[in-house]
Amino acid sequence: MQSKYEIIIYWSEADGSFVAEVPELPGCMADGKTYQKALSNAEVVIQEWIETAKALGRAIPEPKGRLAYA
Repeated sequence: MQSKYEIIIYWSEADGSFVAEVPELPGCMADGKTYQKALSNAEVVIQEWIETAKALGRAIPEPKGRLAYA
């Protein structure tokens, strides 16, 4: 599965791994020992986030694509 949500990946020295955050889905993040693993894990977590939101009757934000940050 390939998500249309923006995923921000960065190295966390404290965790010793790459962290992948999905800003449009509150609390949605994953990690991995490699960049590719963090991205792969994020795709799984995005799907789980959406499934959980549906089960709880919560709104699912439409992906906006690239977000702008100051």
